[in-house]
Amino acid sequence: MPQIDRHKDRIVNIEFVAAEDLNGLPYPERFTIIFITSGSINGILNDRPIAITAPDILCLSDNDKIQIIEKRNASAQSFSYHPDFLNTLPISETEDYFPSHLKIQTGLSLFQSIPTRRGVPFVTEKAYPQLFEWFFVLGTEVYAQSDANWVCRIKKYLIQILGLLEDLDRQSEQSPVDLVLEYIHANYADKISLDNLTKCAHLNRVSLNKMFQERCGCTAMGYLLSHRLKVAGDLLTHTGMGLNEIARATGFEYDTYFIKQFTAKRGLSPTEYRNISRQFSSAQ
Repeated sequence: MPQIDRHKDRIVNIEFVAAEDLNGLPYPERFTIIFITSGSINGILNDRPIAITAPDILCLSDNDKIQIIEKRNASAQSFSYHPDFLNTLPISETEDYFPSHLKIQTGLSLFQSIPTRRGVPFVTEKAYPQLFEWFFVLGTEVYAQSDANWVCRIKKYLIQILGLLEDLDRQSEQSPVDLVLEYIHANYADKISLDNLTKCAHLNRVSLNKMFQERCGCTAMGYLLSHRLKVAGDLLTHTGMGLNEIARATGFEYDTYFIKQFTAKRGLSPTEYRNISRQFSSAQ
C-alpha cells in the first residue's frame, strides 16, 4: 500500500515489505528491489532461467514476467516505488508532488526492457553489506517517518543503492551461460550446433554443459530444444500457422522431426496441444 505522509498532506507511492514472500511479483506500476537475505530461489525471468542464492538482489519492473519454481529456505525484503518517485519535488509543505522536467536516470538500466538485462545485478561480497545497510535504513524510515524530511532521506538512500548496483553491473561481465542464452534466444530459428554454442561461450563441451546443468538443469542443446518447443507452443496456441511453418520458424528442419520431439516432450501431438490450449485460453 502507498504510504500516507503523517507530516504532510500527501500520498507517497512507495512500499517496504520486511518479509517478502515472493508471490504476486512483479508489483503493478512499480520498480521493485528484492534483497534475498537467506536461502535460494530458482525460476524463470522473461523466459530465461534464474538461480539466486543469498545474499543477492533481484530487480523487477512491472513489465517483467517472473515465475518462481522453487524456494529453499528463502527469506527476502523488498522496496517498491512508482517510476515517477525519483522525478518529483515538493511544491510546498502541504501540496502534493508534481513531475519534474529533470528526469533522474539513476537505476533505470536495472529495470529496462532489453534482451541483455538479467534482472539480477552482479553484487560482490564486499558491496553487499553496504547495500544492505542502506536498504535497512531506507526500510526503517518508511515505517518511522521520523521527521518531515523522511521522504528526502529515502530518496537519498535509494539513489545510493541504485547507483552502486548500476556500477557493479557495468563492471561485471556476462557469464558464458548468459552469452549462450542470449545467442539461443536470438538465433533459435536458425541451424545451431553444439560447436556454435561452445564457440559463443569460449568453453569446451564438457565445461559448457556442466555450467548449463548447474544453472538450467539441462545441457546447452537440451535448453535449445526446450526453448524451441516453448516458442512452438505459443505459435500453436496464438496463430494459425501450419505445422511445417512452425517447424521452420523454430529451427526444426523437418515437420516430422518437430512433431516427434513435441509429442515426446509434451505428451501431446502439436495438433492436440493446439486444440486443448485454445480451449483453455478461451475459457480464461
